[in-house]
Amino acid sequence: MLAGLERFSPDAQPGPEHRTDGATRDPDPTLVAVDATDRLLLDEGASALASAGTGEVVVIDDRFGALTLGAAVAHGLTGVRVHQDAVTGEVALDRNAREAARRAFQGLDATFTHLPLGEDLLRGARVVLLQLPRSLAALRDVAEHVARFADPDVVLLAGGRIKHMTTAMNDVLAESFTDVRASLARQKSRVLVARGPRPGVDLTYPVTEHLTELDLDVVAYGAAFAGASLDLGTRFLLGFLDRVPPGAREAVDLGCGTGILAVSFARARPDAVVVATDQSEAAVRSARATAIAAGVGERVRVVRDDVGSSLADRSADVVLCNPPFHQGAALSTDAAHRMFATAGRVLRPGGELWTVYNSHLRYRPALERAVGPTTQEGRDPRFTVTRSVAR
Repeated sequence: MLAGLERFSPDAQPGPEHRTDGATRDPDPTLVAVDATDRLLLDEGASALASAGTGEVVVIDDRFGALTLGAAVAHGLTGVRVHQDAVTGEVALDRNAREAARRAFQGLDATFTHLPLGEDLLRGARVVLLQLPRSLAALRDVAEHVARFADPDVVLLAGGRIKHMTTAMNDVLAESFTDVRASLARQKSRVLVARGPRPGVDLTYPVTEHLTELDLDVVAYGAAFAGASLDLGTRFLLGFLDRVPPGAREAVDLGCGTGILAVSFARARPDAVVVATDQSEAAVRSARATAIAAGVGERVRVVRDDVGSSLADRSADVVLCNPPFHQGAALSTDAAHRMFATAGRVLRPGGELWTVYNSHLRYRPALERAVGPTTQEGRDPRFTVTRSVAR
């Protein structure tokens, strides 16, 4: 099914590659990464895809475009609606579609449309292909949307690597569908197939939790990291915000999640403005809602981009960063190193990067290289907080 695309597609998933100096090299953006889960999803869904009409197929969280482009090529589909929580997935799909159209598949880049998770994405859908998210909350959010807005005869095919799947995923799907089964395993992948949307499914997300210790209402959509709770690393870093120089007026929260750091800084500094960035649509929606609920929506601008790529050089006095150390379900420090590089670019000379990270990761040498002189400001049994001064 993917043979046409795989003429220029490696099996290996591309990603930023580490060099020994801690820097990263971006992948070739024109590569379509195809893995065993993509193939199994397309094979399990082949019959349903073959009978689907224009606008009846939805693809969710396609990482690099293999599902969307593979379905379009194999079945001549048009009007495919696509939602990718990560902006990097959107960029990869668009680039790969343009490259495929240029090389062999004219018009392929016009066969799909990007939409946020919601009714417009799913109205009338009869086939939904989903790369299983890591969190049950994200899966529940998707399943509820499909059950509520898609065609009553919809089939949802959710695929993943077996090592990252749990029976709890079946249970979450069963909350919204009457019939949930698992496919046979193939090449360490499996597909969960859900049919029969339950009537009257309500949407769980967004949820709002009041964090008493911060006197802050946190709003979270399903795919937002840590949900509406206070991440332990963020909690530790919050204790150091009063050490940020009083003259810091323009701040950036890199990888903002639900916006707790950005909002806390804005509330503590009434004269400060904060740009909060994240690649996740769910995180951006959550952070924006959290800022509005806290009454600082006019001073916290929330942006969806790839590791602060939209920020101007030398535009910030301070950067706050609690970098992830997972990429999907895999351990990875690539995002952290890219965040450090962004901080080094956007900070004015003498500006400060305040970072919290798991102590075993030993990021200090990388921070020295990417930003400037770095000192340890705090440490507990699990986390380290550092201050890096931009050159």
